Amino acid sequence: MAESSTEITTLNTLTATLIDSVTGFRDAAEHTESTRFQLLFRKFADERSQCVETLRQQVTTLGGEPEGDSSFMGKTHQRFLDLKAAVTGRDDKAIINEVERGEDYLKEKFETALKDIELSSGTRAVIEQAFTSVRHGHDQMSNLKYGMDA
Repeated sequence: MAESSTEITTLNTLTATLIDSVTGFRDAAEHTESTRFQLLFRKFADERSQCVETLRQQVTTLGGEPEGDSSFMGKTHQRFLDLKAAVTGRDDKAIINEVERGEDYLKEKFETALKDIELSSGTRAVIEQAFTSVRHGHDQMSNLKYGMDA
């Protein structure tokens, strides 16, 4: 079984990455002109916010201090998106491509965390629960992206 400090670090890393996802979905909802996409992006932002709270609760249960901010990479990525948007404009296809790219990154983070055989059953269950939302969001964004390319 992993030490709780290792589990807390893993949970807080995933939390920061999920906060980035919430921010990304909200930003995408603001900048798309499609009502359908706005609703979808807001729905995923809300789901991810719930996942953040679940992970934070597990950190507290383990005696840690929950992450309260987004990751450095997420902030860097957001600045890149802002710069890219200023140069190229934001159309729905570009927004969905960026969201899907972020979903790939997020899915990879969760898959890596779940490979840790030392996680306690409680922490693993919480991560798997959040990963269900992540995988669903990833798959839906991937389908949208490739559907737009067709």
